[in-house]
Formats: sequence, structure tokens, C-alpha cells
Amino acid sequence: MTRLSLSPALLRFGLAFAALGVAFLGALLIMGGNPVGWALIALGLPLSGVLALAGDALGPAFPEVLGERLAGLLAATRPWMALVALYVALKIPVPLWPEGFPVLGLASTAALCAAALAFVWERVGWLRAALMLVVSFGVGLGVELLGSRTGIPFGEYSYAGAPAPTLLTVPLIVPLGWFALTLTATSLSRGRPWLAGALMMLWDVGLEPLMTAQGYWTWTDPLPLWAGAPVQNFLGWWAVGWGLSWVFTGLAPGLFGRAGVGWALPGWLERVDGNVQASRVPSLSLLPGARRAGEGLDFRVVYATEAFFLPGGLVLVGRYAEAAVTLAAMGLGLGLARALRPGRRAVARAR
Repeated sequence: MTRLSLSPALLRFGLAFAALGVAFLGALLIMGGNPVGWALIALGLPLSGVLALAGDALGPAFPEVLGERLAGLLAATRPWMALVALYVALKIPVPLWPEGFPVLGLASTAALCAAALAFVWERVGWLRAALMLVVSFGVGLGVELLGSRTGIPFGEYSYAGAPAPTLLTVPLIVPLGWFALTLTATSLSRGRPWLAGALMMLWDVGLEPLMTAQGYWTWTDPLPLWAGAPVQNFLGWWAVGWGLSWVFTGLAPGLFGRAGVGWALPGWLERVDGNVQASRVPSLSLLPGARRAGEGLDFRVVYATEAFFLPGGLVLVGRYAEAAVTLAAMGLGLGLARALRPGRRAVARAR
């Protein structure tokens, strides 16, 4: 008889997400007027953090293991990790304050964008981090302006009535999101732009029903496929994501586990940067002694986090079928990234 064996990391985060599910159930109860939901939230949120740290060590040694890993986590926590935690924390009040979605959505996206900037800055220096942000923000804003006016490359849609703040009619949350989404997908794909584009396309399966339900954009395309969006929209996401990921990988291939030193910058930019990049900081591993190549915590964790929160957000607005499809789509993305990940030798050569 074959025995199912889960890796320690998978067990920890599986239990942590289950605890978050308890908190999510509490939010649903509160929305239905049941005060018991507050108790479930108070239980589920801290329990998810505890299980994420030491869920694989349940038993007599649990307190000791938890203490050791908590101390190690605090010692190794980087600024980008704290900002990702803030991004997650800002999502939690949404069920309790649904009318505040525009405020909380912008704040959480800004926190994630800041986390992405800090992550890249820490590893390859401030100049390449700034270039990634400027390019993705500019391209993201440009394609949204083009798309909402001409239907290219996503199809026919409008930002009329979108929540403020906006930039040239485009909600600010949108171009900010392109930076963080591209970094997340490129990290998860290990620097393979075609796969990063596919991961972003699968992410958009959940973004379309959620953001249209919140009034950020309205589809008017004559050939809708999903949540009002046509096939063209998802092909457009794949293409734009591929292009941005190609730029990110070209600027800093080592950041994504690829061999090479990155594109040479114009001389004046190199002088501005002092031609000095930030020293490489080892990835955080919550298991002492288990820091193997490619297995530390990095920006890939955001995709898994969204695979939980995005379907949850759809459930909260009553889009149950869309939530199930989103969970399946992002689960497919995680599965593809895992199945197609490079071998350890390739990762070691890149490092």
C-alpha cells in the first residue's frame, strides 16, 4: 500500500491555509449577522501563522520547534517580507468593510508593489529595481489606455465610473499591479517569460470577475468568454506578461534562477548606479538546515497567497462558480510551475 507523503513545507502551508479558512468562515458568519464569526477570526488568524511556522512539528516538541523557528524568522525577516505581510493583513478587513474595497485594495496593492521593489532592490540593486518598476508601470498604463480606447490588445472595455484615484482615467491600482504581478509570475516561472505570461493569464481568470464586480472596469466586447472578457483579453495578458517578464529576466536573470549577468546598461546609468549591486541575501528557510537551492521563501509565495484570497474574495461577492474556476486556474498555474521547474543542477549553475 502506497503511503501519501507530504513535504514539510507543503504540510505547513496546507495547515496554515486551512486555519485561514476558519477565519474566512468567521467573516462569512459576521456578514450574515452571526457574532460567532468574531471568535473564528480570532482563532484562525493567529493559528495560521503558528502553523505556517511549525505545522510539520505537531507533537511534544512543537513548542520548542515553534520558538526556534520564530526566533530564526525574526532574525532573517527582510523588509520585503514585512511588506508582503502588510499586503496580506490589508486583505483581511475586506469582508468586514466591503464598501471600503477601493481603499483597502489600493493600500494592499501599494504594499505589494513596495514589497516587490524592496525584493528586487535587495538582490540586484536599486537601479535595476527602479527600471523594472518604471517599465512595468509605463507599459501597464500604456496598454490599458490603448486597450480601453481601441480594444487592442484586450478587447472592448471601459474604465468609466472606476473608483478613484485614477491616472488618465485608469485606476492607479492597475499599473501598480502590473509590476507586482510580473515579478511574482517571473519568480514562479524561474525566469521563463512564456510561462510567466501563462501564469499571469491564469491569475486574470480571477481578477476579471472580482474587479468587474467592484466596478473597476466594464466589458462591452461582443464576444465575451468569461466574466464579460473575450478570448482576446487572455491572449493579451499572456503577450503583455511575456514581454514584461522578458524585460525583467533580461535586466536581472540571476534574480530568477537564470544564468547570466543581465543586460548592460548605458554608461551614464551605470555611473549613476556606481556599477555596484546589492549583495545577494540568502533566501529565508523556516526549516533550520534546509536551505537548499531554490527552496527558500521568495516572491513566489505571493502567487500561492493569491490562490487563496482571490477565490475567497469572489465568494464574498457571491460569485461562487467564478471562485471555483479561479481556484482551479491558479492551482493549475502552481502545478505547471512545479512540474516545469528546472532541475537542481540548472538552478545551481545559475547561482
